[in-house]
Amino acid sequence: MMTAPTKPGVSFRETMTGGFSLGETDPRAGEKKGDAAGTKLSLHCDIDIHDIYRFMEDAQHSTPITARIDFAPLGMNIPTSDAIFNLFRPGEDQKTKYFVYEAGFEHEGDSYYLAGKKRVHDDPGFDMWADITTLYTLLHKGKDTSGPVVGAGIIYIKREQLIGLIPTFRATNTSGPAESLKVLADFGRFFMGEIWDSYAK
Repeated sequence: MMTAPTKPGVSFRETMTGGFSLGETDPRAGEKKGDAAGTKLSLHCDIDIHDIYRFMEDAQHSTPITARIDFAPLGMNIPTSDAIFNLFRPGEDQKTKYFVYEAGFEHEGDSYYLAGKKRVHDDPGFDMWADITTLYTLLHKGKDTSGPVVGAGIIYIKREQLIGLIPTFRATNTSGPAESLKVLADFGRFFMGEIWDSYAK
């Protein structure tokens, strides 16, 4: 049986951390309560987009990812399953897009599903940095977002960490340095083009 050709991809790593609390359903309230109690949730993502050109052409810009969760009330370094990432997923109108991070996991025999969104929208003032660094996050009981919300909070990637993401970007499955540079440049143009559509037009 012939093996399908491997397509060029892009990989990078991202960690977001912030106040989070069980028993809350509103992310802002959960963040405030979590910060007061010193209860933080961290989401560690290894994002490996296997076919970058298909990813960019896909309207949902979706890819499976590998993720781990640190949240002391439920455990540290929790492995997840069915984790996904959407970059600039279309929203309810042409000016709204979302970064989406979702991941399922198990704790003491129960299923949980962590679902977060960064809302990319041009509100009054210069809000781009806040939009792309702030993940409003809900914890559902069950295997998807249809389950009841049992926790909430807001987790962040700091601006200096966002700049620190750049060295983690890698082109994968390329024929050599020249193709790697082209793949990263094409992905960069896609990313900045989406930013331009959201904030500059």
